[in-house]
Amino acid sequence: MRDRDPEGRPRNARPRDAYGRPLPYGSPGMPRVPDDYAPTTEQALADARRFLAEGLPFNAHEVFEGRWKCAPEDERELWQGLAQICVGLTHLQRGNGRGAVTLFARGAARAQAYGGAYDAVGKAASGLGQDSDADESIALILDRLPR
Repeated sequence: MRDRDPEGRPRNARPRDAYGRPLPYGSPGMPRVPDDYAPTTEQALADARRFLAEGLPFNAHEVFEGRWKCAPEDERELWQGLAQICVGLTHLQRGNGRGAVTLFARGAARAQAYGGAYDAVGKAASGLGQDSDADESIALILDRLPR
């Protein structure tokens, strides 16, 4: 059952490890992106780049999810796609190559549909495979992500 606030909205109260896996309540976990995080485009890109540089694509996914929730309607597919690519990177870290490839394909399609500088991110993600090295894949996406 998912944690909820007093108004019934889902919240991320459960601690997680560096790969985003849930830990038992009361365990020390990695710092999380707050549920009410609503970044600008520039802030989302800067924060996600920082997390990717630290090898934390799950946290980068949470950043992009935060932007997706508050972005204008015409940008939401882009932010959802970038979040999916980061979840794919998280799956690589966890050893789930098949799941990673599925998320890379979904995220790449959304990023490429947005076009512009994000086309390169989508192309890079679509070129990753289930046996791709997680650290190298994170570095590749970080390199292609606009500044």
